[in-house]
Amino acid sequence: MSKTLHVEIFTDGACSGNPGKGGWGAILRFGGREKELSGAEEATTNNRMELTAAIQGLKALKQPCKVTLYSDSQYLCNAVNKKWVYSWKQKNWIKSDKRPALNVDLWEELLKLLDIHDVQFVWVKGHAGHPENERCDALATSAIKAL
Repeated sequence: MSKTLHVEIFTDGACSGNPGKGGWGAILRFGGREKELSGAEEATTNNRMELTAAIQGLKALKQPCKVTLYSDSQYLCNAVNKKWVYSWKQKNWIKSDKRPALNVDLWEELLKLLDIHDVQFVWVKGHAGHPENERCDALATSAIKAL
């Protein structure tokens, strides 16, 4: 199936303590409609929640799509855009500094989704008035409070 549908996904992760209770939020936008998603975990890290937000947003798509994914996580955006994650995988999840890559389970899940969807990662400055980023942060922090 061609990836002709273009979807925007906005994501954010949050942690109360790092590690600590964490939450994530995502907004999917297509054809003038929006869908909000969120969730939380008891013991996690901010980076895991950032990755989870992207993964859950992509998993919500019902067919292969062209996606612009906005995140305030440089960890997420740089790892994909600068191809670091592919290098880590190729080297059995060892980074250039010879230390093990973290969150391998989530990176592997994300890479599978990137094989399905044509995703462009766009970094946005967090807590800087970006409306969708602020909304995703509110979804993530609400999910933490609901735990």
